[in-house]
Amino acid sequence: MSQATKRKHVVKEVLGEHMVPSDQQQIVRVLRTPGNNLHEVETAQGQRFLVSMPSKYRKNIWIKRGDFLIVDPIEEGEKVKAEISFVLCKDHVRSLQKEGLWPEAFSEVAEKHNNNRNRQTQPELPAEPQSSGEESSSEDDSDLFVNTNRRQYYESEEESEEEEAA
Repeated sequence: MSQATKRKHVVKEVLGEHMVPSDQQQIVRVLRTPGNNLHEVETAQGQRFLVSMPSKYRKNIWIKRGDFLIVDPIEEGEKVKAEISFVLCKDHVRSLQKEGLWPEAFSEVAEKHNNNRNRQTQPELPAEPQSSGEESSSEDDSDLFVNTNRRQYYESEEESEEEEAA
C-alpha cells in the first residue's frame, strides 16, 4: 500500500469513526510532546504520564498540545504507561459530552480549546473542479488531513504573471 493510500485510510478512520472509551481506556489531554513519538498527557484526575503513538499514526496524524486522546494502559511501562488508541476531534468531543461520557474536569478546557481553534482557522484551499469524465485518483492528497502547525502558503496566478512581466 502506498503512503498516500495508507494516510487516506488512517485519516478516514480517525475523522469518521465514533469512539466510546471502554472500561480500561481513559480520555486524556496532551500537555507536551517530548519527542520519539511520545506525548505527555494528563488524566481528568490530574495524573501525568507518557503515552506512545502507534506506528499507524506516525507521519499521518499530528497531535498538538491541548488535543484529547483515548489511551489503552500498558502493564509493563514505568514511564510510558499507555498507548494511543484514538485521537478525538472536536466532533467526537461534542458527541461524548452529549452522551455524558466526557470527564467534568475537561469540560471547560474543551470549550476554550474549541473556541481558540475556531478563531485561528486558516482559509481552505479552493476546490478544483473536475471534468465529468475524469475519475479521482487514489493517489490524490487533497482530501487528507492538513497539518495546522504549519503556515499554509498560496501562490496566485496574478503574482506569477507580475514576476514574468518584470
